[in-house]
Amino acid sequence: MSPRAASSASPVGAMGSKKEMALQVNISTQELWEEMLSSKGLTVVDVYQGWCGPCKPVVSLFQKMRIEVGLDLLHFALAEADCLDVLEKYRGRCEPTFLFYAGGELVALVRGANAPLLQKTIREQLQAEKIVLAEGRERRVIEDEALSDEDECFSHEKEDGDDEDAVSSEKACTLAVIKPDAVVHGKTDEIITKIQEAGFDILTNEERDMREAEMRLFYQHRAGEEAFEKLVHHMCSGPSHLLNLTRTEGTEDVVTAWQTLMGPCDPDVARREQPGSLRAQYGTEMPFNAVHGSRDSEDARRELALLFPSFKFSDQVPEAPLGLEAEGEGAGEALCSPEDVDKAACDQAEAVR
Repeated sequence: MSPRAASSASPVGAMGSKKEMALQVNISTQELWEEMLSSKGLTVVDVYQGWCGPCKPVVSLFQKMRIEVGLDLLHFALAEADCLDVLEKYRGRCEPTFLFYAGGELVALVRGANAPLLQKTIREQLQAEKIVLAEGRERRVIEDEALSDEDECFSHEKEDGDDEDAVSSEKACTLAVIKPDAVVHGKTDEIITKIQEAGFDILTNEERDMREAEMRLFYQHRAGEEAFEKLVHHMCSGPSHLLNLTRTEGTEDVVTAWQTLMGPCDPDVARREQPGSLRAQYGTEMPFNAVHGSRDSEDARRELALLFPSFKFSDQVPEAPLGLEAEGEGAGEALCSPEDVDKAACDQAEAVR
């Protein structure tokens, strides 16, 4: 969805009008935000970063929902995080965020361009709001706990050493990705079971639809290869499962252990040389090799910074520029922070187009 899809002049109160109008209203001022909060029914707000623009993949879904239920009680809006103080904590965040408001209260949220989850949430929240309006029931209000420093899963600020979930230098991590080809064939649970049986601890497990800009940056070292476009398209073709792995048993470090469990990149080679590996069992052909893993500890740190921007290491992160690598080959360009990663991804995507 490009900014052209939104009308910067249309008031939020007009969202229920039967006149021809933009699908999403652009909330660019505090006044429009307050007007949105006072709208009757359910409003779905796409919170986006100015340098990346709104989330394009959800346009067709919102259009479908508009036809299905109308706009009397269902409204769609856009809000750039940098333009509104109320969205300050969403600035610089990697994935798209969709906030659901009813009666001026936050009632649900969805992170990532997950169309099935968005559709399910819209239907559930719209039905709940209809009951509230018809029967006078209280709304189920929520808070975005991910924005609270006190509720972050990983924090390097604790000094008492009692936080078992905080990753320290003694508890190294690596990135594991269950790719769309394995997810679409229903192999996610089997692969996760094998990962746990192999002695890995899963600190974070997220299902997410990867953005083209993210994947172009993630695989930027392969941009000159013939299979680059196919690889990027594949990684954006459906949901992936992103895992943050650590290992508490055995003498082998977590990165090496995960590389061993995955097996060679090419599934055909894996079936010949390591028939018990994940790629041998679940991969078909390149690039459909089921799983991805970081090459070494530095790559793991970089990849985790890109795909889990809220993740915090308990030990000191080196100040040297960070690069990206994938599939254990090549070197990435220098990056400085998750925020720089996001901006660079969008800039590169625009350049490719």
